[in-house]
Amino acid sequence: MKKFITTAGVAALGVAGVQGAWAPGASSTETTKPWSVSATLRGFYDDNYTTRGKDDVDVNGHSLKRDSFGFEVSPAAALNIFRDQTSFGLSYVFDMRYYDDREDDKSDFSHQINAKISHAFSPRFKLDANDSFVIAQEQSIIDPNMNTASFIRTDGDNMRNSLGLSLTAGLTENIESVFTYASTWYNYDQDGPGSRSAILDRWEHLFTFNLRRPIFERTVGVLGYQYGMVNYTSNDSLGNPGTPFVDPETRDNHSHYGYLGIDQTFSPTLNGSIRGGVQYIQYDNIVSGDDSNWGPYVDANMTWAYTQGSYAQLGVKHNRIQTDVGLLGTGTPNQDAEATTIYGSVNHRFGPFIASLMASYQHAKFNGGPSDGLADDYFGAGINLTYEINKFLAAEVGYNYDNLDSELNQLGIFRSFSRDRVYVGIRANY
Repeated sequence: MKKFITTAGVAALGVAGVQGAWAPGASSTETTKPWSVSATLRGFYDDNYTTRGKDDVDVNGHSLKRDSFGFEVSPAAALNIFRDQTSFGLSYVFDMRYYDDREDDKSDFSHQINAKISHAFSPRFKLDANDSFVIAQEQSIIDPNMNTASFIRTDGDNMRNSLGLSLTAGLTENIESVFTYASTWYNYDQDGPGSRSAILDRWEHLFTFNLRRPIFERTVGVLGYQYGMVNYTSNDSLGNPGTPFVDPETRDNHSHYGYLGIDQTFSPTLNGSIRGGVQYIQYDNIVSGDDSNWGPYVDANMTWAYTQGSYAQLGVKHNRIQTDVGLLGTGTPNQDAEATTIYGSVNHRFGPFIASLMASYQHAKFNGGPSDGLADDYFGAGINLTYEINKFLAAEVGYNYDNLDSELNQLGIFRSFSRDRVYVGIRANY
């Protein structure tokens, strides 16, 4: 099974397509020319770049929480080509962060490659493909959509590839079908028993089929089904060194989703979408406990472009997700978590200034093992103020906050942490 999944994933990596993920230091410029380049230079202070709690210490009793001043350099390039029926986009972002506090390996390097292609065969038939490949250390870049209950920074060249395919077909004048396939591959650099690789290396596959039909002039009804698979791929044990071997495949699962939905256009600048139903998940190789679960499934969002250059977004999602909690002690492994995620952002332009605010909250309740019934509560927020000096140059200042409050502390696992980051910089675009 592992061989089949790996082969399918390598083939997916070769597909040109992509959805770009926002990351600190990345920027894009909408221009009339097909290409653009940019570069960002920032100075920063990070009061907990190791994402450790104040009570988390090493064997000598020294705190593992570290703070540092540093600087960041991030050049980027993008290409966008538009034709009558076809559009194509390709972008690359490089990021280097230097931490003055470190004695060795003072710099982190990350890479993001995004591509997308869209082709309309006719007014009724359209194909979209996208792919995003990253090498990074920050979990917010590796998993920007919070599909994993994990917020810990991880050293090393950690990789993630996300592939998406979508085929839209008009069956009749009033009924439209949409078939999508999404595949995400995770590969962490840290290996060995109980490592990030053992706990998080996996393939996720999601097949979606929606039927859409207008109900009213601005209302579209949706009937949908999804089938998802999660296959863990590491050959290392979930347990710590010296404990019996536990195969990560014990966390493999597959899910069925059934839901109804509505896509609503309230006005030319305000639209929303909601999906509500149930998720049935079955654990393929579970060691002990319930081998299946039923739960609610909700995915709703709203976007308001309230003035030119300004917009607001708000969304909520409830489903089962994977976690970076594997095997605690020598008991049964954690299987996954039931999570509610709320997110929002505001981007407001006033004259030469652009103010951006982003916030997210996730409550993730663990399932299986000693962590069963315990929960993580994560809150993150970021604010950025940009002053456009001219059309090529902009100055910016910002602040990011992260806070993880984990009930796993009750088990002696010092998982909770808070983190503050401030930065000031300048960005050039052409």
